[in-house]
Amino acid sequence: MKYILDLTVKSVEPMGGKYVLLKLTQPAPLPEMQPGQFVEVRVDGSPSTFLRRPISINKVSVSDNELWLLVAAVGDGTRWMAASKPGDTLNCVLPLGHGFTLPEQPQGNYLLVGGGVGVAPLLYLGERMRAMGAEPTFLLGARTANDLLMFDHFKQLGRVLVTTEDGSMGERGFVTNHSVLGSERFDRIYTCGPKPMMVAVARYARHTDTDCEVSLENMMACGLGACLCCVENTTEGNICVCKEGPVLNIKKLLWPL
Repeated sequence: MKYILDLTVKSVEPMGGKYVLLKLTQPAPLPEMQPGQFVEVRVDGSPSTFLRRPISINKVSVSDNELWLLVAAVGDGTRWMAASKPGDTLNCVLPLGHGFTLPEQPQGNYLLVGGGVGVAPLLYLGERMRAMGAEPTFLLGARTANDLLMFDHFKQLGRVLVTTEDGSMGERGFVTNHSVLGSERFDRIYTCGPKPMMVAVARYARHTDTDCEVSLENMMACGLGACLCCVENTTEGNICVCKEGPVLNIKKLLWPL
C-alpha cells in the first residue's frame, strides 16, 4: 500500500560537502517500509521543479518513529530539501518500488557494496540483516576519506571495508579493486551507486557465480510506472524501474558483463 503523507522535519544533519541527513516523523506510526524502496518528495514553491524527487530510504527507526533520507544537494529540488529546517513539512509518497531480497538464513557471507550517496539504502538493509542474526560486510567506495558517508553508522552493523580513489582511507582504488574480492567468496552481493561501479560489481558477481542484486538509479519522474521515464530493457522486456525495481537481480539485466 502506498501513502501520501505530510512528514515533519525532525532534524537536519550536515554530512559534509553536499550531503544532508533528513530525519522525518509524524504523530502516527510510519507505514512499514522495506530496504531498497524509495520515497517521492514534493518540492514546493519552486518554479523550476515541477516533479517530485525520488530519494532512497536510508533508515526507518520504529522506536523513534523516524524516516531517514540521505540527500545529495545536486539540483534545485535536492538543494531545496537540503535547506529544510526542523518543523518544516515534506509531502512524501511512500513506500515505492520493490526492495532487496533479505536472506532466508542468517548464516552466510553477505557483501553490501556502495559508492557515494548510493550507500544510503544499504544502511537499512544492513540493519534488517543484523536484526535477523546475519553479519553483513560493507564495502564502501568514495573519492576521498572526506567523501565517505555514514561510516560510523555502518560500523555498528558489521565489518566495514573501504576504498578511496586517492588512498586517503582504506585501500586505494575502486571498490572492485579491493583485496577482499580475491580472498573471500560471498553467498550474495547487494550494491547501489554509480552505474559504472554497479556494472563492475555485477561483472565480478557473474564471473564468480555469485547471486547479486543491484539498485538502479534510472531517471524517475512519477515513481508509479505511468510516465515511462525510467524504462530499463531486461530479459523480460522493457520494465519501469520505479515500479518493478529499483532493485533487480543481475540475471534480469542485459548489461554487457
